[in-house]
Amino acid sequence: MSGLWVAIASGVLLAAGLWALAGYFVPAHPRLADALRVLDGRVETEPVAPASGPDRLGAWLRRRLPGAIDDRIGRQLQLRGIGSDRFYTYKALAALAGLAIPGLAGVGLLLVSGTSITVPLVVALVLGLVGFFVPDIVIGRGAATTTSDATEALLTFMDLVTLERLANSSATQSLHAAAAVSDQAVFVAIRDSLQRSRLEQRAPFTELKRLGAELELPALSDLADVMKLDDSGASLSGALRARVRELRDAHLTKAKIEASAVSERMTFLMVIPSLIFGLLFLIPPLLRLLAS
Repeated sequence: MSGLWVAIASGVLLAAGLWALAGYFVPAHPRLADALRVLDGRVETEPVAPASGPDRLGAWLRRRLPGAIDDRIGRQLQLRGIGSDRFYTYKALAALAGLAIPGLAGVGLLLVSGTSITVPLVVALVLGLVGFFVPDIVIGRGAATTTSDATEALLTFMDLVTLERLANSSATQSLHAAAAVSDQAVFVAIRDSLQRSRLEQRAPFTELKRLGAELELPALSDLADVMKLDDSGASLSGALRARVRELRDAHLTKAKIEASAVSERMTFLMVIPSLIFGLLFLIPPLLRLLAS
């Protein structure tokens, strides 16, 4: 019976290989939904430069798998500075790991003891499917931390813009100079938006508001509103410093609330050993009462 399952597994692998070869040589057609979203301007087009290194596997999967990355996951990937090709590479590696570990264990059992590999094959398929979605789960669970880090980076960017304004730079020059300081994901996104607005020969404030709405960073939209005051001749330095102070206080308050919630959970966990220790003294008298 084990030989039959080996033949079935070999046939499945051969069919998968032929399907992969056919998918590689058949020209891929763009999905209508993705093409319409690109024309609508709600998503950024993928870079024209070909992927290199391990991203080639992710690029191949992204072009051939149905469906697109969820907007929530795409937003978190942009805040982390991870491209879609690299994300699909992570998904493929996690799926391969889920397939390989039980499969190798089943082959080892088959060679050593002649045990049927039915169960390892089923487990391998399940773990491979689960592993494909593990990166989505990791990205989703770390969304709060990623957003907090992005807000902190944005507040630093606003401090840099304030310093540039104090050095008598214009609003546009201050934004460009501050965005060029770091290669953090938020700085890179702002730098790309400023470059796009410069190539389109329009003010950068509208592009910054669009980026703030896309990344769900209200502080960036607030920065764009404050920088618009430069057109009316208002003093930006004082307004920027006041707004940064307000945003940093709000961010600090939110961090304190989250820290208090974590402390409360830790307090509950610290009570459990005390309860167990108290039960050690209560159980013997209760047992004697029940026995009598």
